[in-house]
Amino acid sequence: MTRLHLFDLDGTLIHGSAAAIEISRQLGLEREIAALERAFAGGELTTAQFAERACVLWEELTEDHVAAAFEGAPWLEGIREVWADIRSRGERCAVISLSPGFFVSRLLEWGVDATYGSAWPSVPFREPVDPAGILTPAAKVRIADELCAKFGLTRDHCVAYGDSLSDAELFTVVPVSVAVNADHHVSEIASHAYTGRDLRGAYELMGNHT
Repeated sequence: MTRLHLFDLDGTLIHGSAAAIEISRQLGLEREIAALERAFAGGELTTAQFAERACVLWEELTEDHVAAAFEGAPWLEGIREVWADIRSRGERCAVISLSPGFFVSRLLEWGVDATYGSAWPSVPFREPVDPAGILTPAAKVRIADELCAKFGLTRDHCVAYGDSLSDAELFTVVPVSVAVNADHHVSEIASHAYTGRDLRGAYELMGNHT
């Protein structure tokens, strides 16, 4: 059966970190982004409000900063190998993340079929974030449905990989899910759970071998 594998980014493909944290590290703004992350986790900020404040925080961001953040992020091992195996089977894979699209889209070079991230202005910023372009957890389900329609599949063909509350809604509508280094929001509802630093370990829980 053809499958559509849906991957979260922050805390899932990136171990113990997030795009916003890695970008902020390049600008020396670790404390500031940590405060925003705490406010968001505590329900004090929506995804759009988080993005608006981060955009102001990153007023000096350049493409070089983004490239360095991407290259220096603590990625799981085996990402390229897993995606190559998925595609060799005639299956599909995509990354859906609330993080900036200009960061998420760089994963296309690693062999994923599609990436979806929040719509931010181009770097360097010359305009503010449009809240309408910032994704929410519910958007992950909508995008999954759009991908299913594109590839001629249904939710029954989907496998979701994630780590936190932003993935919970997607986990509840697909038949197979893998909690990757996850917190209780998804580990308690996932079909499988993986702890470690290699995506191949999570992928192989479903009987796949790269």
